[in-house]
Amino acid sequence: MSIVIRSALPADVRGIDALVEPMATAGILLGKDLVSYYEAVQEFLVAVEEGTGRVLGCGALHVMWEDLAEVRTLAVHEDQRGTGLGHRLLDHLLERARELGLQRVFCLTFEVEFFARHGFEVMDEAVDPEVYSQLLRSLDEGIAEFLDLARVKPNTLGNTRMIRQLEPTSA
Repeated sequence: MSIVIRSALPADVRGIDALVEPMATAGILLGKDLVSYYEAVQEFLVAVEEGTGRVLGCGALHVMWEDLAEVRTLAVHEDQRGTGLGHRLLDHLLERARELGLQRVFCLTFEVEFFARHGFEVMDEAVDPEVYSQLLRSLDEGIAEFLDLARVKPNTLGNTRMIRQLEPTSA
């Protein structure tokens, strides 16, 4: 079976939802409404089976600030776990972040070892006060998670905030 990683299309949204829903039910990922996936489809990459187009993996890169993005909704079909597909998806998302000129990538995860293998470290950095005041204005829950705001804690218990500093793309 050949798997291709590409930008997601609106036609992939139901496949993304079907992939994520069991993990959301298990409390591994945060579930979303279909409309949220459609609104963010341009942020997603999908791993699809060539020929059938079946979505076997997905991940999103959500820009949060001029130098910062979050990896969101990184998921791989249970049949593909252990094959390296999750690593390939994350590598593609990190490359996308570099292409956008970003310097840091954040994630909120239970999979600490997985992200650590990609250079992520447990986050302990403070945010510049000016940036903090701007980010507080966002209604995005991911930004609230990044800032470690109390209002998101019930939904994020047990997750670890991690961050990676990116090296610039060589031109």
